[in-house]
Amino acid sequence: MPTRTPFQKGLLRALVLWLVIGLVLVWSFASMTLLSLRWVDPPTTAVHVERRLQAWIHNTPYHERYKFIPLAQISPDLQHAVIAAEDARFYQHHGFDWHEIQIAAEDDLEGERTRGASTITQQLVKNLFFGTSRSILRKGAEFTLVPMAEFVLGKRRILELYLNVVEWGPGIYGAESACRVYDGTAARSIGREQSARLAAILPAPLKRRPERMNHYSGLILERMRQMGW
Repeated sequence: MPTRTPFQKGLLRALVLWLVIGLVLVWSFASMTLLSLRWVDPPTTAVHVERRLQAWIHNTPYHERYKFIPLAQISPDLQHAVIAAEDARFYQHHGFDWHEIQIAAEDDLEGERTRGASTITQQLVKNLFFGTSRSILRKGAEFTLVPMAEFVLGKRRILELYLNVVEWGPGIYGAESACRVYDGTAARSIGREQSARLAAILPAPLKRRPERMNHYSGLILERMRQMGW
């Protein structure tokens, strides 16, 4: 194995140092942003920016619909449907659902992975800062930012932010835009079955449509009933 020269060793140390500095700066920015989001509604997210770049690179039409509204203006049915579909233990965990993580790990070992284990808080952090990319570095940053989001924002604000920024279709972000586009109504007026169909498309918003989600929406409605909603 060839020995590195002093120049190569110095270059390697410099690269590692700048990588660490970069990660610290990114983490610091994300932390300050989370603190500000306690009071300020986000004008955009990493996912929004990613979709704009993809449209620009591929020269495809892109029309963005994004309107932030208070949680009080989002139907309780839609709030409950999303929790039932995405994170049934949302009010029991502190950012990571270790019970679901264990089940997902066991399914992976058996080659029968049928569901994810990401919580609403994890998905919010990913949407805000990391987009749809997957990497070990992203997971590491997420592992530190998720507990901070839980501590700084609280459950109500986390749910409000998530429902407003999450992707619900090509260029469709947030509950108000989704309800207007798919059902022609405001988020405050969406009904129980409509809410279940909208929640059913969240795992794959660029592929699924509410009118084709009867099977999944039925499962969500049943889960809502089991949870007392």
